[in-house]
Amino acid sequence: MDKFHAGSSPNALKEYQSPGIVVEIPSELQSMLDGEHGPTKQKAARLVVDLAASAGASEFTRCAHAHVSGVSVITGGHGLRRFLADLSGDPEGVVAIPTTLNSAGCDREQFEEMGIDHAHFLEHQFEIIHAYSELGIDVTLSCTPYDRGIEMEDGIGSWAESNAVCFSNSYTSLITNRESGLSALATALTGWAPLWGLHLESNRVPNILVRVEAAMEDLADWSILGDWMGMQVRPEWSLPWGMMPRLVGLPADASFEKRKALTAAAANYGCPMLWADGLTADAPEVESYEGEIVFGEAELAQRYADLAPTGTVDLVVIGCPQASVGEARATAAAVRARMELGQKIPDRRLWVFTSGYNHDLLEADGTVALLEEAGALVLKDTCPEVTPYNRSKYNHLLTNSLKAEHYLKSGLNRLPTSVARIEECVAHAFDPSLSAGPRPVLGAKGAKAMVTNKTPQTGEVSLSGQGLPSQENWVVRGKAMVTDVPITYLGYVNRDTGAIEEPGHPLDGVAIEDTVLIYPKGSGSTVAPFVLMGLIYTGKGPRAIVNRDVCPLTLPAASLLAVPYAHGFDDDPTLAVNDGDEVEMSLADGRVQLRVVSRAGED
Repeated sequence: MDKFHAGSSPNALKEYQSPGIVVEIPSELQSMLDGEHGPTKQKAARLVVDLAASAGASEFTRCAHAHVSGVSVITGGHGLRRFLADLSGDPEGVVAIPTTLNSAGCDREQFEEMGIDHAHFLEHQFEIIHAYSELGIDVTLSCTPYDRGIEMEDGIGSWAESNAVCFSNSYTSLITNRESGLSALATALTGWAPLWGLHLESNRVPNILVRVEAAMEDLADWSILGDWMGMQVRPEWSLPWGMMPRLVGLPADASFEKRKALTAAAANYGCPMLWADGLTADAPEVESYEGEIVFGEAELAQRYADLAPTGTVDLVVIGCPQASVGEARATAAAVRARMELGQKIPDRRLWVFTSGYNHDLLEADGTVALLEEAGALVLKDTCPEVTPYNRSKYNHLLTNSLKAEHYLKSGLNRLPTSVARIEECVAHAFDPSLSAGPRPVLGAKGAKAMVTNKTPQTGEVSLSGQGLPSQENWVVRGKAMVTDVPITYLGYVNRDTGAIEEPGHPLDGVAIEDTVLIYPKGSGSTVAPFVLMGLIYTGKGPRAIVNRDVCPLTLPAASLLAVPYAHGFDDDPTLAVNDGDEVEMSLADGRVQLRVVSRAGED
């Protein structure tokens, strides 16, 4: 197999073919491709051009701001550390535009109080942070770049924190695609991005209609709604940019905290933006929606019942995404009411997570002091979902956030997690007896099978698709691993074995190692490429990757590590190819041919 290796022919790429036109690369970006600005920016420029070609972008755009994800040791893992090490030592390898950094995996000043039992965690964590700092990135360590007391940028950004992407596109004038940590970093280093996707007004249109018939009085109600919408998505719906709902019936006086909770939970399922009548700009009119769903009091009550704590709660966590000043104050108000009755939180059973910026504000107004006096731990620079919990102490968490619940239950921590309103969460922190009994066991209940439209296919198949401009001709043959359900790398693919670990997924328990991996696209967290890179580095990754849809969560790892990659086929490869088929793919002159050599189970 002949594979392209970045830097092997730096002057080969001057333009690329986009549908119907030849696209010239801007001179500044071209000089980076030619290595005139050092090897780091050359790698970044190659990724930017690969993304542009794969997206069918007809031009590039300068960006105003970038936000890079992939900071915690348990999210980026060894793939992130090795990649950042590969970028070190290049004096020209610094960002070209203002760039902020996502949450770390711990509060350095309270590391001992967190009780983290993870070998070399603090050392590895600040190795990562130092490497980002050396690239010129502002080490804000916040997953809420929109909540830092400054006027939001407008124009085009390149943001890689999913909750921030959805918030920005929905409520502000900064527009951004849902970038991966790697694609946002590539834009940060070059200043350039493909002009595509949600950058284009024609693509910023709703595709689902959600009628809200519940009162929506509590902050957690909004978080539940955001997550519930994603659970209703069906594979036959055409959602090229992800779920983009229009919501009607929400109260028009919603607080910043409620709007934030809604977009953060919706982002669990890849939602990059939404419209809410009375809360956002008016939604563009569309002829029809892919689906129409109703969220009423019955749906809300059912979700609270499903998510309610059963068994002993070990720890209560508030602030995912990191708590705003308003959310922290609401928590403190519930705490104060208990303190006035002479109660105290035992064993620091309440952790409140916030950004460094908001932590300073909360220190100034006395909120931090009140929470700490009550027995809570107030943490900065980190977030509940990226913290490695000490399993000798914590085996069942309670939170008010469906974003936290979604990721805490994933392979990041695999922690049973329950959800309740802030007042109930605080009550559990003060009184461990409120939910006595055996702790729940993750996966004890049968997971609901994800909907798949795959049926066994017979006969010959030959499909034509696109490759990456940075890859030279290659031929790959191997066993196909196929699903029409998206794959969520962060937390649902084992970073050591490469096995999918998502109950209900059609390929649950199957390893991606040495396969021709065919799936629609990646879903979930924007740091997914680092997990995939780690598997490729250690030989546990796929032999080649095929996506039905352009996938900014998958393509970057394939581009940077020269894994044969294809997309944009003339027929849906996730349905045309059976899982287990023997396939052959070849890249020549920018086009990929995919054919089935033999069907699974046939002699």
